[in-house]
Amino acid sequence: MDLVCEERPSDSPFVETVWQSRSEYDGPFISMAENQHSLVVTRYRGRTFMTLRGPTTAASPAYNPADAEFVGIQFKPGIFMPHLPASLVMQRRDLGLPEAAGDAFWLKGSAWQYPDYENADTFVDRLVRGGVLAEDPIVAPALKGQIPAASIRTVRRRFVAATGLTYGSIYQIDRARYATTLLKQAIAIPDVVHEAGYFDQPHLTRSLKKYVGLTPAQVSDAAGRQPLSFLYKTNFFSVNYTGNQEPSSRLPDR
Repeated sequence: MDLVCEERPSDSPFVETVWQSRSEYDGPFISMAENQHSLVVTRYRGRTFMTLRGPTTAASPAYNPADAEFVGIQFKPGIFMPHLPASLVMQRRDLGLPEAAGDAFWLKGSAWQYPDYENADTFVDRLVRGGVLAEDPIVAPALKGQIPAASIRTVRRRFVAATGLTYGSIYQIDRARYATTLLKQAIAIPDVVHEAGYFDQPHLTRSLKKYVGLTPAQVSDAAGRQPLSFLYKTNFFSVNYTGNQEPSSRLPDR
């Protein structure tokens, strides 16, 4: 079965969602493309690890260890660590942060206590106050189609520096994940084409094969395929999608 997690909304303006999970079996799964940075705490065989993950622009194979516990913090697009640029951790180049004494890890020269599912928001607030996390104010308006008062070149450069992706890439990834959610709810493929704003079924198929690693029919056939990674809730696609049209006029970055 697909990987599942418990998740909750966050009070932090920097965080998209907080999740936790426990793996019940070991084996391979497909890691879908993601458009966000995240911090993941893993507790496994008596040890604790903190991993910084960056965006990924294609599905890739991954492995799930048995009896591991995870707590994840998914940051909103545009939230980043200035001393660890997106280019350093993108495309599954996950960065394991060094362990410190006690239940802590090292980040930007300081020891930080590992967060848990309940205090993740407080942990993020401390990272912000400590100058570890930052937000580029250009990104949020650009994601809403509100081009800031700056040159297109400046907007594009700062957008990519903060997110690691173009607007078009974020939109395409989130749309593919949204379509996957619909297919897993047993919605018919032609209806998913329309609901997610694809031109036709071949367009949907190409998108899912790239970003999810499966065809629409394979996604629908949960019993006969390899498990998929977590499908986090996101507001980006539902807020920014206004019809059967790609957002080429909002931010010319594709």
